[in-house]
Amino acid sequence: MSDQIIHMPVNPGDIVGEEHWAKRGDIDLFLYRRYSPKARAASPDKPVLFLVHGSSFAARTAYDLDIPGKGDYSLMKTFAGLGYDVWTMDHEGYGRSTHTDGFSYIADGVEDLKAAAPVVEAATGRGAFSFFGSSSGALRAGAFANACPDRVERLVLAALVWTGEGSPTLKKRAEKIDEWRATNRRVVDEAAYQAIFTRDVEGLTVAELPAAAAAAEMANGGGSVPNGTYIDMCVNLPVVDPLKIACPVMIFRGDHDGIATDEDVLGFFTALPNKDKQLVMVTGQAHNTTIGINRRRFWHALDSFLSIPPRIDNANL
Repeated sequence: MSDQIIHMPVNPGDIVGEEHWAKRGDIDLFLYRRYSPKARAASPDKPVLFLVHGSSFAARTAYDLDIPGKGDYSLMKTFAGLGYDVWTMDHEGYGRSTHTDGFSYIADGVEDLKAAAPVVEAATGRGAFSFFGSSSGALRAGAFANACPDRVERLVLAALVWTGEGSPTLKKRAEKIDEWRATNRRVVDEAAYQAIFTRDVEGLTVAELPAAAAAAEMANGGGSVPNGTYIDMCVNLPVVDPLKIACPVMIFRGDHDGIATDEDVLGFFTALPNKDKQLVMVTGQAHNTTIGINRRRFWHALDSFLSIPPRIDNANL
């Protein structure tokens, strides 16, 4: 498949959208890029930011959603306007990437990211990027940082689960483990998204969000997603070793996120060897930090962490 460049309207900041493709064996992987030449020229030191999606959303549903009349929902557009070069990708079986008979486990997601990295490098001239992942996307991003540390400058993890011990969400999900294993895909329709967005607590997403997410998934991925990450998170944790993450890390945790306990997240945070690390705990956030009504609080924390100036080690320099 050939790359296509889609020039978006100049609103705001001359934001460009580009479609790219990577190959992993026989699997075509869809990548999407947003950036603003004007904002990049004004902030040339801003990093390449790669967004890794979770279990129940294709990439652009999670990070480039549009809900008319409800304000900005696209993390990609927002950060492109801030000067970042923003990328995301549909993992195997999601969105516009090849739908296979596989389950698209977290380990498969790492291989997807390995395949995507040379494409991003060729387009941007940079060999290492800042990564953000949410939920199983955090696990994909963290496992990639374990496997390819030279590719990861900074790492931001939201809705993180490490061991899964004491997780109310995973305990309930594990009751259906035979169902997840029996087929490689599950339907994600408006009812499924309504359940996801109200699972932790009600009132933190707008009423139009489930329908908008379902429509985006139907348009791009046919309305279903793979089950591999559900299985991994129920029976195969931990899949990320914090001791092997060398780069600076920020963990973002909402007060209503039932995917993991505070103790589980704090254990992961404490084990991280690099002392350039932050644990940001906020109120008014559930599991889906990027598309809730308080998403701008997350955007602020993400921009602040990624914009930290490099450390100076010698005052005479």
